[in-house]
Amino acid sequence: MKPVTPVPVFTLYGESLNWPTPDLLHCESIHSRSSLYEWHIRIHQHADIVQLLYLHTGSAEIEIEGGKRRVSEACIQVVPALCVHSFKFSPGAQGYSLSFSSPLVALFEQRFGQSLEVLTRPRCLPVKASRHRINALFSTLQSEYEGDNLAREMMLHSLISALLVWLNRQCAQSEALPERPKRNKAAMRQFSKLLERHYREQWPVTAYAQKLGLSVTHLNTLCHEFHGASALNLLHQRLTLEARRTLLYTSMTISQVSDYLGFSDATYFSRFFRRTVGVTPKAFRDAGAVNALLKK
Repeated sequence: MKPVTPVPVFTLYGESLNWPTPDLLHCESIHSRSSLYEWHIRIHQHADIVQLLYLHTGSAEIEIEGGKRRVSEACIQVVPALCVHSFKFSPGAQGYSLSFSSPLVALFEQRFGQSLEVLTRPRCLPVKASRHRINALFSTLQSEYEGDNLAREMMLHSLISALLVWLNRQCAQSEALPERPKRNKAAMRQFSKLLERHYREQWPVTAYAQKLGLSVTHLNTLCHEFHGASALNLLHQRLTLEARRTLLYTSMTISQVSDYLGFSDATYFSRFFRRTVGVTPKAFRDAGAVNALLKK
C-alpha cells in the first residue's frame, strides 16, 4: 500500500514555519517567489494565515481544496487558513500576494465590529473596473511594507482597511462558493481565536481543550496536523511574537514586558525568550536599535 504523503504546511511557501518578521503581514510580488519555482507554487497549506492573491496580468491555474479553475482576467483569490491550494502562473505573470497572520485578522475584526466572513471561504473575485485602483493599492502596500517610513504601520493598516472594505462590498454582491463543512478545521479556527484572546493569560492546554470540547490528546493531534506543532508550542510562538514586537516597538522595560505577557517574573521571561529566540531580550532590543540606526 502506497504511504500517504501529508500536505506540506508552510508559513510562506518554501520557508520554515516561523513567521519571518515582527510584522503581522507579508506582502510580495508574484514574480519574486513564483519565478524561483518555475512559476508553479505546488500543493500546500498555511497553518494560521489568510492569503489574498491578486493577479494583475497573465493567467493562472488555481487549485483550491481539489477544485481547479483557470483565470486570465485581473482578480483576487481569497485563500483562507488551512485551505489546501496551489498556483500555476503563466511565465511573467504580474500581481501580488498578501498574507495576514491570525492576530492581524483578529485586530481588523475588532475594528470592523464583526467577523470578516470574506476571509473564511475560498472565492475568486474579478476586479473588473476597479483593476487600476486595486493594482495601485497592492503596489502601495508592497512599497510601504518594504520601506521604513514614518507611521508605516498606520499607513499599512489604512491600506488594508480599504482593501477589506472593497472585498466585503464585492462579496455582498456575489454568490459565495460552496463551503465544505470541516469539523476539524472549524475547531482549529476556534482554537486560534481563543489563543489570540487568552495567550497573555497563559492558559494551560487543558483549558483550551475544555473550551473546545476536545481532549488534550485530540487537540494536540489537530495542532500537529494543521500547524505542525503542539498546542503548547503554538502558545509559545504567539508569546514570542508579541515579545519581539513589544521589545522592538515600545519603550516598556523588560520587567514590564514580562508582566504584560503574563510571566511570573522577569528572570523566567528572559530564560523563555532566550530559549525560543536564541538571545536575551536586552540583546534582541539592542540589535533592533542598531538596525534602525543603520537604515537611516
